[in-house]
Amino acid sequence: MPEMAFAIGKGNTSIPGEGCGFIPNPKLKLLDQVSEVMRFKHYSIRTETSYRDWIKRFIFFHGKRHPREMGAFEVERFLSDLAVNRKVASSTQNQAFNALLFLYREVLHQEWGELGRVERAKRPERLPVVMTRSEVDRLLIGMSGTHQLMARLLYGTGMRLMECVRLRVKDVDFEQNQVTVREGKGFKDRQDLLGHKDVSTTQIYTHVMAKPGLGVRSPLDEPRSQVA
Repeated sequence: MPEMAFAIGKGNTSIPGEGCGFIPNPKLKLLDQVSEVMRFKHYSIRTETSYRDWIKRFIFFHGKRHPREMGAFEVERFLSDLAVNRKVASSTQNQAFNALLFLYREVLHQEWGELGRVERAKRPERLPVVMTRSEVDRLLIGMSGTHQLMARLLYGTGMRLMECVRLRVKDVDFEQNQVTVREGKGFKDRQDLLGHKDVSTTQIYTHVMAKPGLGVRSPLDEPRSQVA
């Protein structure tokens, strides 16, 4: 397997309180300190649960040693074990890396330096699976009620699932034909089109062309004479 190197700092230990940001309550247990910092920084509960799990697995992997007693070498061993022995996906290994990076940078306020000799999980090269318009129509017709409404919103606007779950009535603007997503990815608000005349084009523009929905116009919104 190929090796990967993570460059994540100058390699020195910073002093808590000097440009380190939020300092968790030292009387709390380590995982509770992690939760305290993540909630202060408004991370989602799913991310918090995932990070806590990875940190716990890291500690148990090294015989319940405290992370303060460990560093880059132990992180390398753990990440390599995930790829070599656990056969995890590349995205899973990256998630574990991000959890440990958060622990050391934001909770313990320690820098690793540069990680080397980490076996990287192979990322499978697959073509994306894209449903045809008729397949989408059959899928939506097969649903009903709230689930169908949510599915149409997800497909028409390109919203993420939890963004749709948290959507409020006042975030839907029928006059401007748009929805406002509050605290989306990166904790940023954004506005998405409520759907073109043919909503099946919205997601294609948003994700394939990597442009926000408000920045594009569906060719199906134009008069047929102009499109031709």
